[in-house]
Amino acid sequence: MPADVVDNSAKSRFEILVDGQVAGFADYRLLPTKIVFTHTEVAPEFEGQGLAGELVGHALQMSADTGLRVVPLCSYVARYIERHPEFQDITDAR
Repeated sequence: MPADVVDNSAKSRFEILVDGQVAGFADYRLLPTKIVFTHTEVAPEFEGQGLAGELVGHALQMSADTGLRVVPLCSYVARYIERHPEFQDITDAR
């Protein structure tokens, strides 16, 4: 299923879109040098399709590309980082 990840800065969240519909999001708080991920959610009708992982992977890569340090308050984001060591060097302790 083709999906796009976008930064909806007006709502302080990354969104994953499927056929133009918001299928999930990762809320964040933006600080001067850090991005704090607070919550990740996928709509029930889109669960079980790997969209949360795709969303968080893109969100972390976009954060890294802009030089932001990541604070994973969201348990899903924290677990994702544990399983993907390529993001551990941009992570700050909770």
